[in-house]
Amino acid sequence: MVRRKDIDGSESVPSFYGKELRWQREEAGLTLQQLVEGSFYGLSHLSEIERGERRMPRDLAEHVDRILKTNGFFARRCEDVRKARGKGHARYFERVLEAERQAESIEEWCPTLFPGLLQTEPYVRAVIRATHPLEAQEKTDEKVHARLARARLFDDDATTPEYWVILHESLLRLPIIPPAQMAEQLDRVAELARRPRITPQVLPWNCGAHPLMLGTVTVMAFPDAPPLVYTESPYSASTIDDPTLVKQYRKAYDRLRAAALSPEASLALIEEAAEDYRNGKQRV
Repeated sequence: MVRRKDIDGSESVPSFYGKELRWQREEAGLTLQQLVEGSFYGLSHLSEIERGERRMPRDLAEHVDRILKTNGFFARRCEDVRKARGKGHARYFERVLEAERQAESIEEWCPTLFPGLLQTEPYVRAVIRATHPLEAQEKTDEKVHARLARARLFDDDATTPEYWVILHESLLRLPIIPPAQMAEQLDRVAELARRPRITPQVLPWNCGAHPLMLGTVTVMAFPDAPPLVYTESPYSASTIDDPTLVKQYRKAYDRLRAAALSPEASLALIEEAAEDYRNGKQRV
């Protein structure tokens, strides 16, 4: 019999929660399938919670407490896990943070800034400081660390979701950090573009009127759940799962992608901008 790898519950609150769930389940002599029966969730969902990879929804926690007779332990701990998962992120972003880890594809449109998944540390810090100029340094550092941690999504080519991003050409030439650091930011995007599941495209600055002109959009698709759309402004955001609206956003994104440069031409433009910053020839 193959011994399963134990979970290190000391790594994080979600890992501790997952380890406790597994211990309680095995003490009760139940399989994952037996425990999840009667809930609205699947076996894989519960398995990911035990591994500390997914947050337990409150209704599932209440179901688990009822079956395992744990006197409300898991329902009470839901809030601790939520806070640990979302540390360094705005409350409205927590659902997206969870969704990113489960998505099989992520499509983003970013007209003014490089998206968080692509940002380097100097770029992240500049954006956060500009958005929250009066914030304590400790809080800023926490947000920087949290945003950089999201890029671990790209650590393993085999499990990386298929990632498409459309960047407006103007942001390649928007020097919000010193030239050398802008070159590094563009190098980071170019490096990711050479990997098999990551595709940046550039929308030319002179393309004229185009879909989704009013702001950022992220469209996520999942292997076992309906797609999700996320839109964001500086201090608020909306998560959209209404099928009719999601369909409209997806069609608009497809039309926007058709107006963008090819992946090859886009990469060449990104590399050219990086070289210009390196050589002091940046253009506006």
